Amino acid sequence: MPAGDTIFALSSGAPPAAIAVLRISGPRAVNSAEALAGSVPEARRASLRTLRDASGEVLDRALLLVFPGPDSATGEDLVELHVHGGRAVVRAVSAALAAMPGLRAAEPGEFTRRAFLNGRMDLNEAEGLADLLSAETEWQRRAAGAMMGGAFSRRIEQWRQDVLALSALTEAELDFSDEGDVETQNNVEITDSCKRLHDAICTLVRAPGVEKLRDGLRVVLGGPPNSGKSTLLNALVAREAAIVSDIAGTTRDVIEVPVSIGGIAFLFLDTAGLRDTTDDRIEAIGIERTHAAMESADILLWLGEEGAGPDHPNLVEVEAKADDPAHLRKGSGAVKVSAKTEEGMADLVATLTKKAKGLLPPPDQFAINARQRTLLAQCADALQQAGETQDWLITAENLRQARLALDALTGRAHTEDLLDTLFGRFCVGK
Repeated sequence: MPAGDTIFALSSGAPPAAIAVLRISGPRAVNSAEALAGSVPEARRASLRTLRDASGEVLDRALLLVFPGPDSATGEDLVELHVHGGRAVVRAVSAALAAMPGLRAAEPGEFTRRAFLNGRMDLNEAEGLADLLSAETEWQRRAAGAMMGGAFSRRIEQWRQDVLALSALTEAELDFSDEGDVETQNNVEITDSCKRLHDAICTLVRAPGVEKLRDGLRVVLGGPPNSGKSTLLNALVAREAAIVSDIAGTTRDVIEVPVSIGGIAFLFLDTAGLRDTTDDRIEAIGIERTHAAMESADILLWLGEEGAGPDHPNLVEVEAKADDPAHLRKGSGAVKVSAKTEEGMADLVATLTKKAKGLLPPPDQFAINARQRTLLAQCADALQQAGETQDWLITAENLRQARLALDALTGRAHTEDLLDTLFGRFCVGK
């Protein structure tokens, strides 16, 4: 992706549509717009223009906007063409742009990558934008919006300034302590500040991550054969996702069904019925997978004997098949439901939603991903070592390592492979 190229792409949804937005970014953006429209309006003022190709043939009547760099979305000259959203129109305008010298079609994520390289956003904000574009639930949208809005980056920058200040104090200890010009209070301040920063960072590292928001909380339905797991799953996801039968052992494998409830992403897992012994080799494998699924569950709906389920911090006792007089009865702490009559289903959904909110980042707050968590953990580890040693050379080196981890978080230090992976998640027009 040569940075000096001028790129273009369709940045709105796939046609047909009422309006299609084509973006042009780079040093020849304004010239290419002039070649199409004859003239361009003043900056940031939409104006109607007739677009023509090199032969003078009219392509469309469109709104044209010019955003001069560096104060633009990409940090360089940027032009938007708001054309009619028919396939033929988009194809014709794109062909006219492609025929111009120095212009080429954009690669996936190239507009956002240029924004990052030109300082219009940092790496965390770019990741937040990627999450926002893929958000399917309200909680995903809110968390991504907070990350894209720079809340996390501002906190990282404050920590970085704190580490820089500690590094300055440490250098003073190294350079001038023998001369008596440095207060001994610096020793205590450095140690206490390292601990304070370490604890604050560890609190964020331990907080629920964005993966739960993005992939959904794993809700496993467990219990013996014919306890009503598959029927309950179908009722929760409002479709026939699992085969229901009175024959014991119908479910042989784990069935995964994603669904959004109350703006929260869930991944429901129907499992093979549990029993102590079986001569069926396939059923035995299914039971092994059931145990593994229950161990990895965020929430476990237990349909078996009360108290007989595994030791799980978020186990919900479910008294299923409430419409059947012969159903397995449980105590008052269980959620009594009937998937057939919908009795208690609202209570079960409310219980799931309440537990989910305790496992997810709070609404309107950012959530960190695996990359960010790893770097924060490295920073916290370096701060802990910096605060524990009495050797100021080691303290200085650990503070440098902490600063490098924070720089990697925002993209001050990065690798091309990392950027390729991140911006490859975007669509072509973004």
